[in-house]
Amino acid sequence: MTDATDRIAVPCPACSPEFETVHEVLSEGGQATVRCTECGHVHKTSLPEETTLQRDVVVSQDGESFAASTDVPAEETLAVGEEFLLETDEAIMTVRITSLELDEDRVEQAPAEAVRTIWTRAVGNVSVDATVHPKDGDREGTRSETLHVPGDYEFVVGETDELGDLEFTIEGIHLRADAHGYTHEKLDHDGDMAFAKDVKRLLVRDESSTAWSAW
Repeated sequence: MTDATDRIAVPCPACSPEFETVHEVLSEGGQATVRCTECGHVHKTSLPEETTLQRDVVVSQDGESFAASTDVPAEETLAVGEEFLLETDEAIMTVRITSLELDEDRVEQAPAEAVRTIWTRAVGNVSVDATVHPKDGDREGTRSETLHVPGDYEFVVGETDELGDLEFTIEGIHLRADAHGYTHEKLDHDGDMAFAKDVKRLLVRDESSTAWSAW
């Protein structure tokens, strides 16, 4: 059963047999049941088939990239920041559009038919770089760590978190250029939250009970 708010344009045998009018789709099947929004007449008709286009996709993941392909509805408009499921030979993954390549340049939004290659970044599971400051404030002991988390994992400024052997308090969050829905590129107020897939780098204070040593 299809949501009655789905609409298509087809001729109505009662009020407009030669020209298309807007119809609500009441149910699907071999012949769909539709209702004309002009006169209310209910009848059966064949639903127009959706045309798809195959487009090349380049996926960036953990500093490496690989090529794949996907089918896109021909009428769809693609835009940087949108996410979709990509099926590859190895896995099904969630990716985010980072750039759209046309014949001669790259843009942030374009009709699917004009796009030649969709450049993306894997966001289902991500690696997040973190700058870790020692608990005692000694800047010489600052180090970098890489955290591996689901893309929807939440990091909150001011909160203490524990991942693996690292316990830390988040002091600041630098966001990626393709992150949307945030008011600033850097979050540094208690309570500010960002999803891991949007994070370029975390600034954290080490809360681990055992001091870290390179030796």
